[in-house]
Amino acid sequence: MVVHNDIAGIRNLVVTPYSLPEWATAGLLDEFDIHQFESGCAECAKARAMLTSGPQPVRKDLIDQLPALEYICCLGSGYEGVDVAYAHSKGIDVSNSAIVTAEDVADQMLAITLGLYCQVPALDKAVREGRWPKPIRPSLRELKVGIVGLGAIGLAVARRIAAFGCEIRWNGPRSKDAPYLYCPSLLSLAQWADFLLVSARADQSNRHLIDAEVIEALGPNGVLANVSRGTIIDEDALLAALRSGRLGGAALDVFESEPTPASRWEGISNAVLSPHVGGFTTGVRSGINRLVHSNLHAFFAGSTLTGVVS
Repeated sequence: MVVHNDIAGIRNLVVTPYSLPEWATAGLLDEFDIHQFESGCAECAKARAMLTSGPQPVRKDLIDQLPALEYICCLGSGYEGVDVAYAHSKGIDVSNSAIVTAEDVADQMLAITLGLYCQVPALDKAVREGRWPKPIRPSLRELKVGIVGLGAIGLAVARRIAAFGCEIRWNGPRSKDAPYLYCPSLLSLAQWADFLLVSARADQSNRHLIDAEVIEALGPNGVLANVSRGTIIDEDALLAALRSGRLGGAALDVFESEPTPASRWEGISNAVLSPHVGGFTTGVRSGINRLVHSNLHAFFAGSTLTGVVS
């Protein structure tokens, strides 16, 4: 990433603590002074806005080195790296880009989940090997689908699933007005569901939220899918359940460690895996770039921000 290093005549100074992709900052350098953070940097201390990537750590110690900071703008839907509570205590607004990423990430959820359920990889392999199997499965409209996290991505997933005629219930930290039945117990939701689709926001409070007990409740015919963050699922418990047949299958676009070691998935045929590509579309990239432009303009003009995290 190229940044303006000449801070003389600062107009709209934005600090970035980590190197960001060029697509995210394209066009910004003509309008904003973007400065790479360095500890003890006097110029950085003047920055009122920060541009960062959600998974990257923006903790108390970093925030305290930026006394003028009023706004943290996160690329993508995640903001788990940001100490939001501390930022809010300092009067700092935090925003994300879930409004941009939700539809494409939901598409990826459906692609990998249906690919697994319809056995697309296995059937493709069979045909190429000269075999012609005819496995029988329940119709999609017969299935019960539980969604964990009904934010922008969860709602986009639910709309797509509803089109198949599936019954939908959801779980989250609190109920809200939604056209689907709220299930206050995650364990009960897993016991009820055929598919358990994870689209919850990740933070330290829900690390390994999907643990061995939840996986066992989903059972040998159940499918677990995740497009949120890998830390939400206890991956060791998931792998053990997949190997033993105590879980029917998994469809994953995210992992506890990325890139995930190939050796962890060796011999596991009841999973469909993709390399965290749910938001890797031209529409998402251009949309995030436009949203960043818009929000930085709004911030420096004293106008309303889009996608503010509560």
